[in-house]
Amino acid sequence: MENGEIPENANEHCPGPQSESAGKSDDCQGCPNQEACATAPKGPDPDLVAIAERMATVKHKILVLSGKGGVGKSTFSAQLSYALAAMDFQVGLLDIDICGPSIPKMLGLEGQDIHQSNLGWSPVYVESNLGVMSIGFMLPNPDEAVIWRGPRKNGLIKQFLKDVYWGDIDFLVVDAPPGTSDEHISIVQFLQATGIDGAIIVTTPQQVSLIDVRKEVNFCKKVGVPVLGVVENMSGLCQSLVDFRFIRGTGTGEQIDVTEKVLECMREKAPELLDLVAISEVFDSSGGGAAKMCTEMDIPFLGKVPLDPQLCKAAEEGRSCFVDQKCWVSAPALKSIVKNLLAANQWTEETAMNE
Repeated sequence: MENGEIPENANEHCPGPQSESAGKSDDCQGCPNQEACATAPKGPDPDLVAIAERMATVKHKILVLSGKGGVGKSTFSAQLSYALAAMDFQVGLLDIDICGPSIPKMLGLEGQDIHQSNLGWSPVYVESNLGVMSIGFMLPNPDEAVIWRGPRKNGLIKQFLKDVYWGDIDFLVVDAPPGTSDEHISIVQFLQATGIDGAIIVTTPQQVSLIDVRKEVNFCKKVGVPVLGVVENMSGLCQSLVDFRFIRGTGTGEQIDVTEKVLECMREKAPELLDLVAISEVFDSSGGGAAKMCTEMDIPFLGKVPLDPQLCKAAEEGRSCFVDQKCWVSAPALKSIVKNLLAANQWTEETAMNE
């Protein structure tokens, strides 16, 4: 049983192992942990002191959350970290998605191992000013499933926070799993004393996603984490016309590729079309999308990122979307969001003053 954590098999109204009434309350009757709780030493969790000491060298802590999976949260976390590092900030990226750690792949770090020094666990570095920590570095086989209950997940998150030596860094970006479950409660609980600057919530435009984002916002309010803003990801497919495939359907469901014929026709009869960009609303945003929701809930809207196949490719290849012109559709949108984030929190000015 971790210090202060409620066991999974505890009774419904468990007062908590650190409570003075632990093991003695009427709510404890019949609980398999009753005797252990009654005799366990009470007091503050000593690990929280160790975490506070580790976090003393971290200026800002940002959680990246999402109500649903598959909205591009980890892609955003990775590119946010790349963008901050490119601005000469010292950045750490902590992946607490225990069951689905995709950060190592998105930063081109697959197959890397964690090393230990006399200062603690060393992050795996993409650049000298961008370090990463993830359970993905600890798995002997990348295809191996992590089948853990809550307490074991929480134990690893606590170990990451108290044992990883980040050094002096400006930002710690925490990529959390979707939803509001054990990992989210744990990271807030463990970092509460050290201060969390806030959370960025990533969503897609349709109501199915926004319904869960509202729950995520309410979670943040209940646990006292400020919402730094909402990012609307996959906000319309945006792609050069020449990068599309064109097909002709048949009555039998067969698809005939006519891409070359279409492109040849455009070259001959309307070459100006070759420079156009096509935009398609993949998700229904008729309800106003994230921007309207932010207005209704009085929280910041940081901006939109289009669904850019080149950004998806950059994530697959584990590279920054800012280093070349391939992501010319999505990179400017991401840069604008980062600029809005820094300006709203006066982090750019603070860093300039510190320098």
